[in-house]
Amino acid sequence: MSALIFGLPRSGKSTLAVTCPAPRLYLDAEGGVDFLPILPKFWDPKTEAPPVPDGTWDTAVVTVTDWDLVLTVYQWLNSGQHPFVSVVMDSVSEMQQKLIEKMAGRMQPSQQQWGEVLRGFTGLLRDFRDLKLHPTKPIKMLSLVAMAKTGDGGKLVPWFQGQSSVMIPYFFDINGAMIAIPQTTENGAVLVTHRLQIGPHQFYETGQRVGGRLPSWIDDPNLSTMLNMVFPEPAATPPAEASAS
Repeated sequence: MSALIFGLPRSGKSTLAVTCPAPRLYLDAEGGVDFLPILPKFWDPKTEAPPVPDGTWDTAVVTVTDWDLVLTVYQWLNSGQHPFVSVVMDSVSEMQQKLIEKMAGRMQPSQQQWGEVLRGFTGLLRDFRDLKLHPTKPIKMLSLVAMAKTGDGGKLVPWFQGQSSVMIPYFFDINGAMIAIPQTTENGAVLVTHRLQIGPHQFYETGQRVGGRLPSWIDDPNLSTMLNMVFPEPAATPPAEASAS
């Protein structure tokens, strides 16, 4: 399953993204890994093979400093020579910026460069999505975090530049908006509920194509739980009783 998670800053997007099954790979483009509830193992895909699960980590972390590093990660995943069952990309909005800087530095991209960004960025996101179809090492869960902006219709939408913003929401199984809802208790304490809006909404460009197996919204969501709701594990077959002699 693939899920694109977007929302306002500090709404819980990254924390949700790492609830996918372990061992997971986390592509950190924003430097926020220090505050996530994971056991990290930092990995440099340009100089070493993927780490082997040994019980000391549940998340291999790649610090994404440039676009080429994202390409190198995909090559490892596509080779099938890795232990990961889930991949997290946080955030894909920032990764697009790294591709733009590779093409044009800090200058305004030319029309030709915008075209190259569109093809390169959307093409690689589709490649990551299609790792679930890998013949020897399919990925169970791809979770992508995106910034948010107000779209033309006034709804909050995933933040991408150019025509990417039109195309990318079509790629994934779930487009979910993460919302932090504060509530004040009788004694004055403030409790925050984190809600993932999945179904159609008047204020968020959200939706899903998992056959109605998930509700329109989920409070305090967990991606592993959602994955099991969409693809439930088959019940164990009880052992056959021995025949009477």
